[in-house]
Amino acid sequence: MKKYAVTALGELLIDFTENGQSGQGNPVFEANPSGAPCNVLAMLAKLGHKTAFIGKVGNDFFGEMLRDTIVEMGIDASALCIDEHIHTTLALIHNAPDGERDFSFDPNLRPPLWESLEEARKQVLYGLEHCHILKISDNEIQWLTGKEDYTEGVGWINERYHIPLILVSMGREGSRAYYKEKMIEALPFLQENTMETTGAGDTFCGCVLHYICEHGLENLTEENLQEMLMFANAAASLITTRKGALRVMPEKEEIEKLIEERRAIANDRI
Repeated sequence: MKKYAVTALGELLIDFTENGQSGQGNPVFEANPSGAPCNVLAMLAKLGHKTAFIGKVGNDFFGEMLRDTIVEMGIDASALCIDEHIHTTLALIHNAPDGERDFSFDPNLRPPLWESLEEARKQVLYGLEHCHILKISDNEIQWLTGKEDYTEGVGWINERYHIPLILVSMGREGSRAYYKEKMIEALPFLQENTMETTGAGDTFCGCVLHYICEHGLENLTEENLQEMLMFANAAASLITTRKGALRVMPEKEEIEKLIEERRAIANDRI
């Protein structure tokens, strides 16, 4: 019987991201394999974990490309379903000068796929009932809880679902970990050569799960949480300097090198 450190269920798709212009001045889009669950698994695989994916793609060129890609990345694809009646999901992405993205649809919350946003919210809350580790972004927590303050939003969630570890990614503001009565915040690793933010949150999530796989979820100290966030923030910053995500997750050595470089810079300023 095969055993996996992490199995993910969800979407696997193609991100068409801008990559320059044609000779006629038209935007050129590159087909990048993506999808949050497999991005997370790709990061975990890079860190030495055995992973598997459960999902569905269409029986078309892009579906075949995605299957081959996740196998290439070391992710078990035996539970990937090929559907004869649907097309593989495609997303078109425009990158702003600061690397932020504008999607032709929102890849985490897709209003056209729900009868209403209230129904979407209901299903998300159902998922929280079974959750032990929640990674949520700044705008998602505001949408879900109606709270502008992230700590108030986390409080709203925990009053109802008592999730042991909640992580809030805040983009250029860094990240937070809420664990028991502790709240730890870590600064971001801002990059001068950021190209796009696709996969940054997924890379962060994969690194957090890596830390939990190695240390467990019980009795984490403030030092543990700070170490976990720093590693995850560093990895997330590296992915913003690359096109795509799934195929280009950073190596552990790259992440550790960046952390050491930033520590050296900080020490020089003291």
